[in-house]
Amino acid sequence: MSYNSLEEIVLRCEREKILFWRAVLYSDLEDRNITEESSLNTMKKMWQAMSEAGSSYDEDLRSQSGLSGGMGGRMQKYAEKGCTLSGDRISRVITQALEMGESNACMRRIVAAPTAGACGVLPAVLLPMVKEEDVAEEKILEALYTAAGIGQVIASRAFIAGAAGGCQAEIGSASAMAAGALVCIKEGAPEQIVNAAAMALKNLLGLVCDPVAGLVEVPCIKRNVIGAVNAVACADMALAGIVSRIPADQVIDSMREVGESMHVSLKETGEGGLAGTPEAKKIWKRLQ
Repeated sequence: MSYNSLEEIVLRCEREKILFWRAVLYSDLEDRNITEESSLNTMKKMWQAMSEAGSSYDEDLRSQSGLSGGMGGRMQKYAEKGCTLSGDRISRVITQALEMGESNACMRRIVAAPTAGACGVLPAVLLPMVKEEDVAEEKILEALYTAAGIGQVIASRAFIAGAAGGCQAEIGSASAMAAGALVCIKEGAPEQIVNAAAMALKNLLGLVCDPVAGLVEVPCIKRNVIGAVNAVACADMALAGIVSRIPADQVIDSMREVGESMHVSLKETGEGGLAGTPEAKKIWKRLQ
């Protein structure tokens, strides 16, 4: 999937009169010299693993550090009371993001999308679509190709690792991928997919990577929630016809510039930001 810009994908869609996800699929076939069936089978396996990870959450599990576990279960119980401020759909998105993030912290199988630290964002928006709207697997696969294309361009133009560009590179990228995936499911145009991704990434621009005790738990798990909810909001805005005033590729370039100027203590070193607070230092000392 060797596109250098999201604009390039949109232009191919216009030129060949194809959907966004097909432009990504065709690039995969060309780059890896494989059949469409082979590519689709690989994506099906990814979705199967993501689905299994989403259904195998155990609220009784705790991470080795003791910092994570049980939050997904508590959110689910609260949501079942029917009194959430965010409503049923967003409550399910929150629950799913927490569950996936905690599963990662507890060393369960997950799908990095695009990283393990951001593994909860994409499934948090896709799994509720399947459960609530009975979205067919075919549409989910199209959404995954869409997400993959967005992620590939971000990785090509900037970075997707917190150590390179802060949490904006992980949760920000995942949120952009998820926003585009949702627009795809709702049959939005390529331009709407790109606008959704741009808005999602813009909203998380500058987010630092400051894991307490160097572990992908605090604040990482809850940031998956923010990334997922942000994706839903940006997808809806794009589908409503709201556009990003800054083109998507320029947003990505801006994220790269911000990441490059970010102090090293804010890029997964476990030194700055929340990781540098007195409470975080107490946690780090306890875990030594």
